[in-house]
Amino acid sequence: MNAGDTERRPWVVGVSGASGTPYAAAVLRALLAAGESVDLVVSRASRLTLLDETGISFRDAHWREDLQEWLARGADGKPGTFGVSAEAVRYWAAGDLAAGPSSGSYATKGMLIVPASTACVAGVALGLSKDLLQRAASVTLKEGRRLVVCVRETPLNGQTLRHLVSLDEAGAIVLPASPAFYAGATHIQDLVDFVAGRTLDAAGVPHQLYRRWKGELGGGSREG
Repeated sequence: MNAGDTERRPWVVGVSGASGTPYAAAVLRALLAAGESVDLVVSRASRLTLLDETGISFRDAHWREDLQEWLARGADGKPGTFGVSAEAVRYWAAGDLAAGPSSGSYATKGMLIVPASTACVAGVALGLSKDLLQRAASVTLKEGRRLVVCVRETPLNGQTLRHLVSLDEAGAIVLPASPAFYAGATHIQDLVDFVAGRTLDAAGVPHQLYRRWKGELGGGSREG
């Protein structure tokens, strides 16, 4: 489904201020590769993290160029690693509480928060809606749409665990950013893609980001 379709139903992708912006980039690339439309919300805190982790300044007035540069960058920080078009992305400023995803009548397939900080988790669990990211997540829950929360923090204290349980009880899928090694990872991008792939699995979006377990010990260490 392309951005220009009259029946456009995007996935909302929220990027919070937790470390892990390569996870968000991998999810965005895979959604676009699957032909999905995306509504993107980048929190104020995540801009600082993105600048720190990639050197990219994400600006409202130049979001498409900045997004293109971000998506082209590998998890190791190397520019130009991926070729991807962001034409199917619609961007909404985090402070725009009148944006499309702030209303339940705005049709979406669901929302992915990746990475999700503990502050973001708390805000969504408590229904604070202090910015568009939190408001869109609350709308996703109240409308019974799929919400995947890719939490990126360690260790987790009791308060955050209680917030995560609240999200689970509300219908969200809590997905810790926890890479696995059975898929034969040989590069940091492989570990990032595993988490991104599991996020998309939870959303029901097809992808080829990692090698799936086939019930054969040692399968990840062999070619094929």
